[in-house]
Amino acid sequence: MNTLVMKFGGASVGTTTALAQVLGIVLQEVARWERVVVVVSALDGVTDALIDAAHLAQFGNERGYRRIAATLRQRHLALAEGLALGKPELAALQADLDKLLFELLNAFQRISERNREAFSAENLDEILVIGEKLAARIVAMLLRQHSLRAVAIDSTDLMMTDDVFGSATPDLKATQARINQHLIPMLDRGILPVVTGFIGATSSGKPTTLGRGGSDYSASVFAVCIQAREVWVWSDVDGIMSADPHEVPGAQVVPELSYAEMAELAYFGARILHSRMVAPLQTHAIPLRVKNVYKPQLAGTLIHAGAHTSGVVKSVTHIHGLSLSAQHGGPLTDIVTLVNTHLQKQIGSPSDVMVSAQSASRSFLCVVVPTSAGPDAVNHLTDSLTRELQAGDKFRDWGVEPVILVTAIGDSINTSPTLIARVIGALGDLTILGASFGPGGCSLSLVVRASDGEYALSRLHERIIEK
Repeated sequence: MNTLVMKFGGASVGTTTALAQVLGIVLQEVARWERVVVVVSALDGVTDALIDAAHLAQFGNERGYRRIAATLRQRHLALAEGLALGKPELAALQADLDKLLFELLNAFQRISERNREAFSAENLDEILVIGEKLAARIVAMLLRQHSLRAVAIDSTDLMMTDDVFGSATPDLKATQARINQHLIPMLDRGILPVVTGFIGATSSGKPTTLGRGGSDYSASVFAVCIQAREVWVWSDVDGIMSADPHEVPGAQVVPELSYAEMAELAYFGARILHSRMVAPLQTHAIPLRVKNVYKPQLAGTLIHAGAHTSGVVKSVTHIHGLSLSAQHGGPLTDIVTLVNTHLQKQIGSPSDVMVSAQSASRSFLCVVVPTSAGPDAVNHLTDSLTRELQAGDKFRDWGVEPVILVTAIGDSINTSPTLIARVIGALGDLTILGASFGPGGCSLSLVVRASDGEYALSRLHERIIEK
């Protein structure tokens, strides 16, 4: 069957103007494709607000978490009221939203009563799933208002995962069985599913989330399970950019990327796509398009198997990290184990050692801090890891510093000495603390001091891409 999966991010569903664009896009594509599945994220900022409210509940601040819940209710109801729905439709939607918000308050109350001893990633996932559920009901009602047979579907009934709360991994076999049982029959009857992204459930029915940005991952898993022809991700930018346009004014749209290039770009800091969404699409050769919901006529970026262009840097990005160094040589196994355990405990994610080097008199390693850890994670981890290292004698001589990994993305960069020289030379006299090629052969990461990160990114873009 000719099937399209479209994922709409938080910026694409957060205002009546954006929803009008969503409506126009869906109406157009429903006429072109035999089957369409819509995957939606929570409204912009809602997930962060839910996290803040959960922490307020953790410390018994009932007034605080109720205030946030009331603000979220007002925002969603105002959005619903701006859709020009009929009175019965609006009343039904308001009832659905209030039911979910009542469940949310109950979840906050349970956390508040048990206090911090019971607060965990499992508790948080129970709260975070509400954001996507609220958005899906608004989008589905809007589509039904315009004669589409749209139904909001909670992916807790479809996406089966392990029990790693906060960063769950889908069980593809179990998910396929659920989709065959529930989703495929709906598509065969001409129903347009509006599915919640980001969330799933364990085999025992406990809600899970796939990590920040996980709606992309959800879309790719659903696409594989229903054998979709393509996946389109809609956001508020024109496609995948050659750099973050907020940091590099000269950033431009990249017309196409290989799967490997996109995976490396997402891993090394490009926030537009979830780093784990690419692998399922690559395995099943399903093309991915990234488009602007406000400019649907633009081609955007196409990610597919035939986009190999050797010797060209297509994009540069950066991600925060931590460097650890000591004035001695010796095995790194123990320090890597300590760092891995520390990061798992502090941010729920193990460390990825990107660079390690040793000599007779010095040891150095660099780990990535994933963007999903939040904007304050680097400073927090620098302080907490330093305290742990200084707590005993074994690692007291190790120092911790925040760093930036600036990465150039381009197929076969590891086999192009001229391009490698240009990338390193573009940084001029900046100190490079370490360097590493990605295993896919399409990324070169340079470790620089945190204070040099912004300048290094701009220099790379200017000298290599803008020329």
